[in-house]
Amino acid sequence: MKIGYVRVSSKDQNLARQIEKLKTIPVDKIFSEKESGKNIQSRCELVKLMKSIKNNDIIYVTSLDRLGRNAEDLTEIIQFFRKKGATLQSLDLPDFSAIPDLNLRNMLTDILITVFKFQAQSERERIRERQRQGIALAKKRGVYKGRPVLYSATSPNPKKRKIYFSLKKELKKGVSIRELAQKYKVSLGTILRIKKEI
Repeated sequence: MKIGYVRVSSKDQNLARQIEKLKTIPVDKIFSEKESGKNIQSRCELVKLMKSIKNNDIIYVTSLDRLGRNAEDLTEIIQFFRKKGATLQSLDLPDFSAIPDLNLRNMLTDILITVFKFQAQSERERIRERQRQGIALAKKRGVYKGRPVLYSATSPNPKKRKIYFSLKKELKKGVSIRELAQKYKVSLGTILRIKKEI
């Protein structure tokens, strides 16, 4: 079976481009989600995919970074696929399926994936370093304002503004922080910050 997996990091991003690419293969089924790639467990559709795959399935992604943001997660996911007898094909990497020798095919795929993971990790570290430098310069100039507060009375996002007021109301009633975090799908830190405002 040919299975596709598509992911974007936030609710306002679009999955259509990735889905269209996978339809050209074509795949038999697509698992899609709008979720951060921070960890495996928070991605319900990826977990469903991992539970459903069988021997000889081929998992397609448009790019390896759709599967994971760091080398450790990617390695864990790819090893899991292998243990299940499935193979991974990323559309941004060469396809070695025409090579008849399975061991050679796997070796070449492993080399490419290892290089990709190294490049992705290095790029993330460079981005973080540039961000740190930019923040340090902005602080020196006195223009650094920090990250915008997503859940607040002045949030530009009406949905997040509404959640902010609902959280405030329920906190005043004494509803537990953990209960609110699960109900509204926001971090404990966000709720603690709002609680301090009351």
